Amino acid sequence: MSQSVCILGVTGSIGQSTLKILQQHPEQYAVFAVTAHSRMLELVEICKQYHPKIVVVPVGKVEELQQYFKQHQLTNIEILTDEAGLIAVAEHRDVDIVMAAIVGAAGLLPTLAAVKAGKRVLLANKEALVMSGDLMMQAAHDSHAELLPVDSEHNAIFQCLPEGYFQNERNGQPKQGVSRILLTASGGPFLNHSLQQLKTVTVAQACKHPKWSMGQKISVDSATLMNKGLELIEACHLFAISEQFITVVVHPQSIIHSMVQYVDGSTLAQMGNPDMCTPIAHALAWPKRIKTHVPALDLFVMQQLDFQEPDTTRFPALKLARQAMQSGGLAPTILNAANEIAVAAFLNNRIGFTEISQVVEHTLNQVETGAAESIELILQVDQLARSTAEKIVMNHGS
Repeated sequence: MSQSVCILGVTGSIGQSTLKILQQHPEQYAVFAVTAHSRMLELVEICKQYHPKIVVVPVGKVEELQQYFKQHQLTNIEILTDEAGLIAVAEHRDVDIVMAAIVGAAGLLPTLAAVKAGKRVLLANKEALVMSGDLMMQAAHDSHAELLPVDSEHNAIFQCLPEGYFQNERNGQPKQGVSRILLTASGGPFLNHSLQQLKTVTVAQACKHPKWSMGQKISVDSATLMNKGLELIEACHLFAISEQFITVVVHPQSIIHSMVQYVDGSTLAQMGNPDMCTPIAHALAWPKRIKTHVPALDLFVMQQLDFQEPDTTRFPALKLARQAMQSGGLAPTILNAANEIAVAAFLNNRIGFTEISQVVEHTLNQVETGAAESIELILQVDQLARSTAEKIVMNHGS
């Protein structure tokens, strides 16, 4: 019997890769619901091919979508809207698997809804866990949801951890012989740029990642190394381990996706060609394996694998993220909110590349942190951090 899949953010790169895998295994998976924010024509093409029962779009896009549906005789698809629609499909009783691939804080509530409903949640939205880590993990525990990482690095760590690792107490200490997690980073497009060169990089340069094909926001995060900072926070929550036991390793080839070190001196690494279809397929079928179109590594073609320490002077975002995790509570929420505002400002040419981290740091200094006691408080502080960051952006631009 096939499993029913809901894809939150179907027109993005992760959503598209997910469809590729589902297309290869039509007997195992069926698309039940899809959501999209802006690309209506692409959404219509997806609907024509995969025949979902429900689509979710912003309320302002409904009329346009209805016209397309009429034009293509897509009469049996229900249209839901906005956040309420996202939550409705994420927790829908007919859904088995939810791909959480909406970028940014917008993905938080639908992802949490899927977790509370006890779904298998394929987590590609790192911001949701950065903002609500403890609450999200507690909800997964209470509802027996399967929260499986899709980020290539977290998926690699998941594959390298011992069986039964997650049945242990969540006290921040490494367990079952694990001593350290090595989180790899490509270093982004500006790995060898000087601080002076970084001040003049353009949006086009920042969005051109040397290894991965990604959206604008995550590409800029990769270029500043904030992406790795967010992933560090995510790893702490997913694997119940304190940040002091996670080392970030710059590995430009992006062949080793991350590693786990053990007390006996072993280091286990997960390797593969840089293609998101591999971790998506792993999380979809776990604990089994299914075929993908991704070719196996040709070890004779690879000349060498390089590793180096990240430079937090040139890339301070990584240091800010680690400090936010050390502070705990609402600090990661503030970090994430400020970063979203700063990246948007950079993409709109309102601030320079190196000012992104400055905006984040100033926001962290100005917004009061405390315990992340409820989802309502998290969302409230998220909004406060955004408005604070926006004011800082305006001051930078003046």
